[in-house]
Amino acid sequence: MTTATERIEIQVDNRKVLDERLEDAVRGLQQIAMATGTHGILITRNKPGHYTAALSDQVPFGMTREALI
Repeated sequence: MTTATERIEIQVDNRKVLDERLEDAVRGLQQIAMATGTHGILITRNKPGHYTAALSDQVPFGMTREALI
């Protein structure tokens, strides 16, 4: 189950800000993932400008994957 600290919602309107926020989200989630050693990171593009970064047991530990909805 994903808790609030394991899921980060990102909403942006330009690419530079998107890159910065995604990098920050991945860094934060990596720190949490290191504590458990069981989850990877899934970045989901929900719609243009709206993304979710979350720990996922569907992604191997140490990996980051992207998905489009």
